Amino acid sequence: MVKFLHCADLHLDSPFASKRYLNPTILKDVENSAYESFKNIIDLALREEVDFVIISGDLFDQHNRTLKAEVFLKSQFERLQKEQIFVYIVHGNHDPLSDEIKTKWPENVTVFSNQVETYQAITKTGETVHLHGFSYEKRESYENKIDAYPTNENRNVVHIGVLHGTYSKSEASDRYTEFRLEDLNAKLYHYWALGHIHLRQQLSDLPEIHYPGNIQGRHFKEQGEKGCLIVEGDHVALKTRFVPTQFIRFESATLETEDISQQALFELIQDFKARVRHQGRAFYRLQLNIRGDEMISPQVLEQLKVLSTEYEENERHFVLIDEWDIRYIDIRQKSIIQEFPAELLEQDDVYERAVKDLYMNPKASKYLESYQQHDRKALVARAEAIIEAELKGGN
Repeated sequence: MVKFLHCADLHLDSPFASKRYLNPTILKDVENSAYESFKNIIDLALREEVDFVIISGDLFDQHNRTLKAEVFLKSQFERLQKEQIFVYIVHGNHDPLSDEIKTKWPENVTVFSNQVETYQAITKTGETVHLHGFSYEKRESYENKIDAYPTNENRNVVHIGVLHGTYSKSEASDRYTEFRLEDLNAKLYHYWALGHIHLRQQLSDLPEIHYPGNIQGRHFKEQGEKGCLIVEGDHVALKTRFVPTQFIRFESATLETEDISQQALFELIQDFKARVRHQGRAFYRLQLNIRGDEMISPQVLEQLKVLSTEYEENERHFVLIDEWDIRYIDIRQKSIIQEFPAELLEQDDVYERAVKDLYMNPKASKYLESYQQHDRKALVARAEAIIEAELKGGN
């Protein structure tokens, strides 16, 4: 019997440049969110008394590898060491191996080199488990090393493949170490512990092939619960279960109203926050559907945004409306978006030209997250709503 924890894509010290406007107390929570989530993961590993923990790449976030992150990880690994729980790590495209980095981890930690290696783990019940994997040597790793993974010749012993890479049928833009399911199946392993794709997904149940997703959402493209997988079983069958560990969630919600008075709108938002607060700290992208012919004035909307954030720093679980999408669903007028060909709004170069000047500005760019992280459709919808409001005000 083997029991282990599988996580990936910690991205410690990932920058939250677009959140600098937040209250300092809440901003601190945001900046520490990945740390808190990983601490929850270690707490879980200890409670579950797992045999080992697998981290499938991207512990750090590119150039933001700080001493704080290394000291934190070392302290968490030492907690596991006291209970004789081992850690197996592969480095990914955001934290490749480097001769300049000489981190000394506790003795219970094994880091795979830039070549495919095999390690043996002994479970608490005395069974042997084989783990196979490799770490990225550089950020842009397009080399396919799947062929170097040894084929399992003993189906009575659990074999686990650890891989930071891109499933061939995924929509990921950074297609590092791309693989096909046939490639993994051919190795006859019992479990593939994947990393790199931040959306939790199961690619196969025989064998078990899983992306656990990243451990903490960072924007609205990474919505919902985040955490890790607990895997338990033997060479005959393995069972997995997801355990959420996120410190903060990114979510979307929709509200409807006919009353657009400032007081009514404020109460609508407050009631919504009261309903969801028990679910934990969260940022929301709110779609507000307005029924009727009247439109919210820009002044009222701005006051509503300010009022909705007041006193949230005093709450144990803050709930912030971070993005607003105002829609007038009964207004009988042609959508501004319909004036443009659909394919025009999908063209990358049109979008890139629109944001180029802003991102090329050295004073502004340092506060911006990568434009690739933005939801393009949401941006277009928000722009349409702003234009409609301005046109209405001009009448």
